Amino acid sequence: MRLTPEQKRFILAHEREDVRRTALRFVRDDMPLLLTQIAGRQMAEKKIPSWYAEEDIIYPPHLSLEQSSSELTARYKASLVSGRNASFADLTSFVETTNAGSVEWENNTFADLTGGMGVDFSFLSPYFREAFYVEQNEDLCRMAEHNFQVLGLGNATIYCGGAERFLKETTPLDFIYLDPSRRDDAGRKLFRIEDCSPDLLKIRPWLLEKSGRVMVKYSPMLDLSLAVKTLRCVSAVHIVSVDNECKELLFLLSKRAVNEPLFVAVNLGRSGGKEIFSFTPEQERNASIPLAGEPGRYLYEPNTSILKAGAFKSVAQAYNLQKLHANSHLYTSDELVADFPGRVFEVEAFFVPNKKNIKTFLQDTKKANIAVRNFPMTVAEIRRKTGLADGGDIYLFATTLAEGQNVWIICRKGSID
Repeated sequence: MRLTPEQKRFILAHEREDVRRTALRFVRDDMPLLLTQIAGRQMAEKKIPSWYAEEDIIYPPHLSLEQSSSELTARYKASLVSGRNASFADLTSFVETTNAGSVEWENNTFADLTGGMGVDFSFLSPYFREAFYVEQNEDLCRMAEHNFQVLGLGNATIYCGGAERFLKETTPLDFIYLDPSRRDDAGRKLFRIEDCSPDLLKIRPWLLEKSGRVMVKYSPMLDLSLAVKTLRCVSAVHIVSVDNECKELLFLLSKRAVNEPLFVAVNLGRSGGKEIFSFTPEQERNASIPLAGEPGRYLYEPNTSILKAGAFKSVAQAYNLQKLHANSHLYTSDELVADFPGRVFEVEAFFVPNKKNIKTFLQDTKKANIAVRNFPMTVAEIRRKTGLADGGDIYLFATTLAEGQNVWIICRKGSID
């Protein structure tokens, strides 16, 4: 499976063009292949830049590329298996711990049971002596074999078959990764664990028989608490966002029983920044935080991963903040907490949104970024009521204070961000 020199020249010459227009301009027998490669390179440039840099990479149809991990999240997964003598608390490896400390383990053998396009495999496999790419789609297997050679992955073994069959045939492994398919035969999205393929509930005994360390990726739409109860044997859950958009949930399974898993809320920045906050459900239940009578000088909005993880009280306790309301999930302080994992705003004013106050506010404000947190109106309703356009430097948070009073809090990000 290789492209000819002429095909590569055509793809590179037209990769900046609209694929639909290119399709209308040329008549060639190999046009479907060329259009797939052009569309693939266009998506890979931002999503998988190190693959994009390799001109000999061959891309699958759009759906496989769309469902694949980004390079940023794939590198994060790789960081979890790259450490030695590390423990869960270090957030660099999920090595089991004992009373004597962490247990050293060898990165000898690894299998990706749902190989797909191979992005996660390509970033995980360099940390292992031998790596198995498992995929039942023959076209994807041929493509992966070619691409892994291009990427210099000399330790890769292609297994063209299902995950269940591979697990029955393989010897014990140091690490297993899988990303169950979340589409049915008609292409519709699936969200329940038992509906995905392979069905983890069916193969879980084989997984933990073959390896004491298993990582499973699921959709961020999954209910976290229900998933932990359903999967069992969950040692940690990583909630991974990119630029504050939740992208995936990683469940780390282990043979060792744990009362409750560690939750790790991760927000990766495309510019290189990273926010990590970890807690346990017990810490969240036992956290006691004061409620603020009114907003202080600074307002804090947790990142998406923290909100998805449910760290509503523990994040406030960790950063010594007051909560505006038990159900608002907005926090405040008079002293700046610059390293808060989320957005930080400086409060300019707050008021009860009656006709008089709104009229005064609108005299000098024509547009604002509006957010609603525990408030009886939607963003669209506020825009219709005020005529405010979207954007600008003003941030309007419509929320409720501890005593039940509805307010609008007017903020700016400025140099705090």
